[in-house]
Amino acid sequence: MTASTPPLQGPHFGSYAPEEVTWLLKDLSDIALEGDLHERERRIQSGKAHYAESLPIEYQPGREYQDLFHATLGSSAQRLAEAVGVVSELILAERHSSPTLVSLARAGTPVGILIRRWMQTVHGIEPQHYTISIVRDRGIDTVALDHIVASHPAESIVFVDGWTGKGAIQRELTAALAEYARLPERPLLHDELAVLADPGSCTTLFGTRDDFLIASACLNSTVSGLVSRTILNADHIGPGEFHGAKFYRDLAEFDVSGRLLDAVSAEFPAVADRVRAALAVMTPEERTPTWSGWRSVEQIQLDYGLSSINLVKPGVGETTRVLLRRVPWRILVRDDDLPEHRHIRLLAAERGVPVEVSPGLAYSCVGLIKEDA
Repeated sequence: MTASTPPLQGPHFGSYAPEEVTWLLKDLSDIALEGDLHERERRIQSGKAHYAESLPIEYQPGREYQDLFHATLGSSAQRLAEAVGVVSELILAERHSSPTLVSLARAGTPVGILIRRWMQTVHGIEPQHYTISIVRDRGIDTVALDHIVASHPAESIVFVDGWTGKGAIQRELTAALAEYARLPERPLLHDELAVLADPGSCTTLFGTRDDFLIASACLNSTVSGLVSRTILNADHIGPGEFHGAKFYRDLAEFDVSGRLLDAVSAEFPAVADRVRAALAVMTPEERTPTWSGWRSVEQIQLDYGLSSINLVKPGVGETTRVLLRRVPWRILVRDDDLPEHRHIRLLAAERGVPVEVSPGLAYSCVGLIKEDA
């Protein structure tokens, strides 16, 4: 099926350069989709609404937090660059010598651009890079997949995300691609995610398994090309149309999306030897997924009496997201005063959320969402 909505590129949609990513999304920028955070949370938890049918009013942290983001980016850029290099080399060695990168919106988009930049800088290849939507419990955008498969070899397609939490999106992707391939004219695409960090141990394609801070998790649209979370709402998305998203042009003065990409890309030459060294000591046994993160999250759900595993958001990235756009209940940290948690402690203080030290955590931190009474 030919999509009835056209692919989107910057500067008309998003703040990234047009050659760096093609957004397979429907532009819903002119539609009011944001709602009160607490009311939205209540409707989602009660089953009256799905999280992808609306958008949260994204919490905009204060100046101190913005300054902390820039300091964090400066101190972590080399570590991020090394992770980009490792996962990029694994993709080229094990998946395809000329991959088609398909990022999962929106956390995957800056990572996909960085992987593309590494391949361009180090190997002189310029992969095509798309961003598409996947929605928990609703699957992947099959209209977008059809668009990609029509133009690229199925074996070249590599799905990209920022990091794994407990592995819910990896599971969703596996199920969605199996469902996609049920029609005889559609191929079975490789379902393994490529991510910078895999603390949940869900994939073999990762830059690191450490639960470390990826600076693109620190903010919302202002570090993701000024694009919202994706929308799947029957009122606005019809048959043959891509899932939707909004372009927040009004936040352009706060946009640091390009700054993050350039800071990390600038460190590529400095980490080349470290990338080679990291790859040399990786063994198949160490890279085999154990899904240890999912099991630890199930235990946290049990320990805190939560009704759904979806109320537990493990890892630095997911904990940050909870504080930025959900209604958090409490934050669990493994260590009392870890420098990588400064932004989390600051956000928690701004929002009046208690931080609890839990030394036995499998992740460095975990965010718990407030259960609707």
